[in-house]
Amino acid sequence: MDFPDFMRAFPAIDIPLPEDVVSTNVLRSDAGIVVFFTVHQDCEIPAHAHLGQWGTLVAGEIELTIDGETRTRKPGDSWNIPAGVEHSARLKAGARIIDVFEEPDRYPLKPVAMG
Repeated sequence: MDFPDFMRAFPAIDIPLPEDVVSTNVLRSDAGIVVFFTVHQDCEIPAHAHLGQWGTLVAGEIELTIDGETRTRKPGDSWNIPAGVEHSARLKAGARIIDVFEEPDRYPLKPVAMG
């Protein structure tokens, strides 16, 4: 299931992966950021930690390691990663993920192309 057109029109964020691998759309508030990830190619997210994160898998499959415990996630699964807990992921092409971060400035917005 793709995200609807109106959501794909939300701004993108600057992440350390090319857009042909993972594309993003975001909603941001003073309290946090909601990121809609669309995975186009298999990729790995190395171990890292930050403030709190909650997510859910809308479509596809991912392998998520949180605090040393690895689980394969299927559509409808969700996760809660407390602040400071190390985590990593293997994302599979076709995955659609919604992640909510407690840091509103977790990722900078990509500049909008002027045309």
